[in-house]
Amino acid sequence: MKTLVIGATTNKDRYAYKAIQSLINKSHQVVAIGAKEGMALDVKIETAKIPFKGIDTVTLYLNPKNQEEYYDYIISLKPRRIIFNPGTENPEFYERLKQNNIEFEVACTLVLVATNQY
Repeated sequence: MKTLVIGATTNKDRYAYKAIQSLINKSHQVVAIGAKEGMALDVKIETAKIPFKGIDTVTLYLNPKNQEEYYDYIISLKPRRIIFNPGTENPEFYERLKQNNIEFEVACTLVLVATNQY
């Protein structure tokens, strides 16, 4: 099961970094996109909208305004679900996801992974 983290960072204090760490610790395959290139553990942070294959879950760490440029890209990946972490809630995007039959949930990736609900 492959997860795409959007809003990834090399800053170990940020939740996006902690999510990558927790997913890797639970043996999930992780790819990442962020504002700046770098590495989060052994995951390369891309800055371009790479057409990744086999994405099951997209977990968002971008505020709703910054999500807009990713709407079509995320939908094009045909993920099974999108996780809107705290602070990323976006009713406008929910509607687009519903139209494309993509599940979404407002949840915390860290909590889902820690409680084996991911």
